[in-house]
Amino acid sequence: MISERIEINENVTVGPQPSADEIRCLSQQGFESVINFRTNGEDEQPLSPDDEGQQVQIAGLEYVNIPVSMDSMNPELVDQFRSRFEALPKPIFAHCKSGKRAGAMVMMHMACVYGMTGEETLKKAEEMGFECDQPELVDFVKSYVNNHTQQEATAGAGQSS
Repeated sequence: MISERIEINENVTVGPQPSADEIRCLSQQGFESVINFRTNGEDEQPLSPDDEGQQVQIAGLEYVNIPVSMDSMNPELVDQFRSRFEALPKPIFAHCKSGKRAGAMVMMHMACVYGMTGEETLKKAEEMGFECDQPELVDFVKSYVNNHTQQEATAGAGQSS
């Protein structure tokens, strides 16, 4: 569990589920968007994704809910997040219950953008304070990053010639 927020870079910070009061403070802290990776009906969910969306919009921020569970995480869902991420006003506050899923999603995006390997991604995530105690998540992150970094590098090389 992430007890505090982790600033990935100037564009995105990852953290645990914010309360309604914390959501109201996000705009004062300079955030322009919120991405919620929680699914409807999760345990210990003070606000449903729809209720959170209303609170975020009242606070004047953009809101996106991309429901992710370990059972539903797949490359298409990561791709959906990555395209939505690029279009949102920055900086973004991304969260799930504890910050693990949000951290994994953001780190996969950043790794592909910067051409990192899956192993480099996991090492960087650990250095930043993310704890990953789920072997299936570790394997998924490595696989996604290795496949997509290679594909994006190949696509980019093809465009420059």
